[in-house]
Amino acid sequence: MADKSEDMNKKDGNQKKARTFDFMAMFEQARQTAIERTGENISTDITDKDAIKPKDKSGDKNIKIKINKDKGSNDSDTDSSDSSSSEDEKDSKSQSSLVGPPVPARFNPVATNKSGGDNMVGPPIPSVKRTSDDDDDGDDDDDDEEEDMSLEKRIPSSHEIVLKHGVKTVSAMALDPSGARLVTGGYDYDVRLFDFAGMDSSFHSFRNLQPCESHQIKALEYSMTGDTILVVAGNAQAKVLDRDGFTKMECVKGDQYIVDMASTKGHCAMLNSGCWNPKIKEEFLTCANDGTMRLWDVNVAHKHKSIMKPKNKHGRKTIPTTCVFSNDGRYMAAACDDGSIQMWDHNRPFLINVSLVNRDCHMMGSETSCLCFSYDGKTLASRGGDDTLKLWDMRSFKKPLNVVKGLTNYFPMTDCLFSPDDKMVVTGISVKKQEGQGQLIFFERETLSIVNAMDISDSSVVKCLWHPKLNQIVVGSGDGLVKIFYDPNKSNRGAMLCTVKKKRKQKELQVMASKQIITPYALPMFRDSRPTSTRKQEERVRKDPTKSKRPDLPVSGPGTGGRVRERGATLSQYVVQSIVLRKPDPHENDPRGAILRHAEEAETNPYWITPAYKKNQPVPVFREPEEEKKEEDSGPLWKKTKLG
Repeated sequence: MADKSEDMNKKDGNQKKARTFDFMAMFEQARQTAIERTGENISTDITDKDAIKPKDKSGDKNIKIKINKDKGSNDSDTDSSDSSSSEDEKDSKSQSSLVGPPVPARFNPVATNKSGGDNMVGPPIPSVKRTSDDDDDGDDDDDDEEEDMSLEKRIPSSHEIVLKHGVKTVSAMALDPSGARLVTGGYDYDVRLFDFAGMDSSFHSFRNLQPCESHQIKALEYSMTGDTILVVAGNAQAKVLDRDGFTKMECVKGDQYIVDMASTKGHCAMLNSGCWNPKIKEEFLTCANDGTMRLWDVNVAHKHKSIMKPKNKHGRKTIPTTCVFSNDGRYMAAACDDGSIQMWDHNRPFLINVSLVNRDCHMMGSETSCLCFSYDGKTLASRGGDDTLKLWDMRSFKKPLNVVKGLTNYFPMTDCLFSPDDKMVVTGISVKKQEGQGQLIFFERETLSIVNAMDISDSSVVKCLWHPKLNQIVVGSGDGLVKIFYDPNKSNRGAMLCTVKKKRKQKELQVMASKQIITPYALPMFRDSRPTSTRKQEERVRKDPTKSKRPDLPVSGPGTGGRVRERGATLSQYVVQSIVLRKPDPHENDPRGAILRHAEEAETNPYWITPAYKKNQPVPVFREPEEEKKEEDSGPLWKKTKLG
């Protein structure tokens, strides 16, 4: 092939010669270039370490020997010194050709190809250079600070602000994932939206609405993306609102006359609770007094996605009082009024049988108000209506890890939650009116020993939130107040944004009113004339048809506005006048006389019947009346013959 190409080139002198490539030489050149780059990176690392920690000369010699060995076996020690000097000259030339500010001392230059270094414009791309010793020291310092800080000091409670929801119990609260907005709901049917960034120190909500009319709000929750809000009220239809409070979706109501709840399209009794799926943003869960739990899709409002029916130990239906998703979205847990806690696996195709169940979690007949999973997913906390707080291990669900008794609970939605560091459990205590202080109690997770008890208000503590990003605690009480606790040194944004803003001043309209000065001895020309009589005023009122209440004028024409001109203004008057004006009939009560009065006219001027019989029967023949036969009393009544 090469000979043929040479012959062709000889024949056609105008054509260019074909280029030949030596692949082995190219591979060898690439390998040498890579070795040189690695050597340069190692040398720069060594110089940085030498600048931080000086080393012995023997160590430097050893390192230089290793680098020279990596560069190639053909180079000698004398050649290495020459090559290093030549490389320094090349580096100085490349640095002089660079444009822009010099590289900072804490950054390493990015290794580039020597051939392409001259074409670089601007400063090189910085890469952060942190030694492993510095990282270890920083991590150790942070760990030491966290270990030294006690659990009580980790609670952000140095400052507080008060938001007024209403005058009735705050039964539902939710913070969006970013911590920018707070939504509250209560027994007064209202839902209020608070925006921390747009709110000033007056702490007023930017929107107030009643999404479910005259139904108490049971639960509120933001979706995982924060763009929708789930509203669960005392009716049978859950609603999904957008971020500004406008209705986006409403669940359908089921048929209450169907016995099998699986055959209905939705709930047919009062809702108790609801929550979003933490992994699927368009899916949420609700539970109701019809003894079912239903999964819904936001895009499909006319029917539920799937249904679960909790049952007691006798196989009969039981009412779920609260429901929750696990943090990984795998388990759906429900607490029922028979004292049991039941869980379903979301990964299974059919949600019929439970995955985990414990029949004796709380007292039978009590309403378990809250279930909460820990952030690590290993522990479940339950707040019972039997005044207890229990922790359960998901790996052995038969017995509780720890139990706290004597925590009064009067509300079916009293909260319990885990702290963001998973080391504390928080819940509230209910009190009767004017019988004590409602408290928010912090327990240690391992032993459930009390860490701190905060006095909130004179009423019960119902709802509580602890946002992990903001590190702020939001508490809703029975007197309609929402309190937010924070610490400027530990908390971020949230309530701290609106406390520094001054109240907005309302614009006042300045109106100059002319005052009338009355003097007893003023000139007559400046005196106000007082009315001496009311006759003229009464005449004006009389002429006004509205003030004088003038009756309707008679109708002129065929009639307008539903009024008839002929024979009365209305239909009833028309009927009455037509009856009164009608002439009386003398034969009204004598029908025989009314017929015979036309006999003479019929004989003189026959028209209907007589001309028809004029030829065949000119003289009319009438049937003679039969004489009634008198019945002879021939015997008793029971001996008479029966007819028919």
